[in-house]
Amino acid sequence: MYRTIVELAKEGLAHTGDMVFVRGIIVWILFSWVMMSVRGQEGLYGLSPCNFPAIYNFGDSNSDTGGMAAAFYPMASPSGNTFFHKPSGRGSDGRLIIDFIAKHLGLPYLSGYLDSVGTNFRHGANFATGGATIRHQNESWFLNGVSPFPLDIQTEHFNQFKSRTTDLYNQADVNECEKSRLPRPDEFSKALYTFDIGMNDIAAGYRAQMSYEEIRTTIPDIVSQLGSAIQYLHGLGARTFWIHNTAPYGCLAVTMHRVSTNPQPGYLDQIGCVKEQNEISMEFNRQLKEKVVELRGKLPNASLAYVDVYAAKYGLIGNAKQEGFADPKTICCGYHENGIDIWCGNKANVNGSEIYAGSCKDPSSVISWDGVHYSEAANHWIANHIINGSLSDPPIPLTNACQCHI
Repeated sequence: MYRTIVELAKEGLAHTGDMVFVRGIIVWILFSWVMMSVRGQEGLYGLSPCNFPAIYNFGDSNSDTGGMAAAFYPMASPSGNTFFHKPSGRGSDGRLIIDFIAKHLGLPYLSGYLDSVGTNFRHGANFATGGATIRHQNESWFLNGVSPFPLDIQTEHFNQFKSRTTDLYNQADVNECEKSRLPRPDEFSKALYTFDIGMNDIAAGYRAQMSYEEIRTTIPDIVSQLGSAIQYLHGLGARTFWIHNTAPYGCLAVTMHRVSTNPQPGYLDQIGCVKEQNEISMEFNRQLKEKVVELRGKLPNASLAYVDVYAAKYGLIGNAKQEGFADPKTICCGYHENGIDIWCGNKANVNGSEIYAGSCKDPSSVISWDGVHYSEAANHWIANHIINGSLSDPPIPLTNACQCHI
């Protein structure tokens, strides 16, 4: 039942009139019922928790906890103000999904691998960087925000990290205080390896003004390279993988906000997202899921969970009001009017007046923090809907992710 409901929620019924509203409510009620019914699956499965000692994360700005801020320029206020009360290297007013994952597992929030100041890596490291892609792009961070640390560089960083920290940990002259900040060598194979990456590869295609079919033809290679990264980490000892699919690209608030009052018929889906862009996201996700299934056959001693973050985010955006949020097109931090974009925390002169793109009064009431990234409140909602396993394949809770092969 779950898969049928989620597919209905994602496909977007093409009908008009009251029937759309009625069907949408029915779909959401059933969708919510299924997710509630699987809460507490730890007991249903009869499995003991995995007790992950660490998390190693790979991704883009959706899970970057300070990598790009350490490599280039720190983020400006008001980013981070809700929870950290200062910029924290995150593209949000507070915590990200990866932060709530760490909290759920009883682990500290992850430090960026590139952040060398006062960093403790005992319980993991975050190799994600904002703007990161899976494939190499012929672009730059200074030109359009593309990270110089794509996925293969992130996994190579992990390789170096593991080798160097293991050597240091095993040196006889290293004192216990220094060791306490390093990962235990025998815990790399027991850690959780998380992935949240792929949307910037789709964005790169649209930036290059590629057609739908042209972008679609790039997806097999993108997914293949993600699969190769997982196999590479498996060769380095990783055994448990928690792999997020990509979000509905056509539902970014900055995109929805720019849509004209009278778009062409069929341009938007039933909740106001750009239909073609979401179809590209869904095709990426379909192929990613197939890749995960393929890898299970190649890596029988590994646990691989495919996590349908798309369904969670689309469900939230499509039912924003029912879930206590404002219109999903609302952007809390930033100015995006009349073709002018002033990104969160920046200033610019518009028609002779200086405009500061600051925060809205209540970030907890909105889904989108800055037009691209989600608010802490939305990230918390999404995290709550994925950690219980109801949106995973296999449907197993985060705490039991090491047992996906059972």
